[in-house]
Amino acid sequence: MSMVKESVDVAVPLHTAYNQWTLFEEFPRFMEGVDSVTQLDDRHNHWRTSIGGVTREFDTEIVDQKPDERIAWRTVDGEVDQKGVVSFQQIDQGHTRVAMAIDFRPEGIAEKTADVTGMVDRRVKGDLKRFKEYIEERGREEGGWRGRISPG
Repeated sequence: MSMVKESVDVAVPLHTAYNQWTLFEEFPRFMEGVDSVTQLDDRHNHWRTSIGGVTREFDTEIVDQKPDERIAWRTVDGEVDQKGVVSFQQIDQGHTRVAMAIDFRPEGIAEKTADVTGMVDRRVKGDLKRFKEYIEERGREEGGWRGRISPG
């Protein structure tokens, strides 16, 4: 397994950052290589991604959630093997630190090449930077399915 850890500080309140992150179907707006995310129910999502010209589909399950603090997931079916957590820490009333840690097993040639060349690290860093731009531009959570994940 390979590990990627990145964080970004966003200029929005904690609750706003957390709520936006729970709108999984909005991920393609700021995550490179994420073609679509379909929320199946409170705890499951179906992903379609592209990396190095290779398309992968997989399902994830939310395995731990504490509102305004963290969301942890793992893949349960499909062509990707990963688990991760995104955490939210209040810096002050108007700023939040968003940290992501992903453990993944590169399966195909494209994934192994992306891992070895640091493309996965750069992609995650870029995704968090784009999340920052996305949420700060709006100043509030927006879009997507409004169902919330039930706190396990």
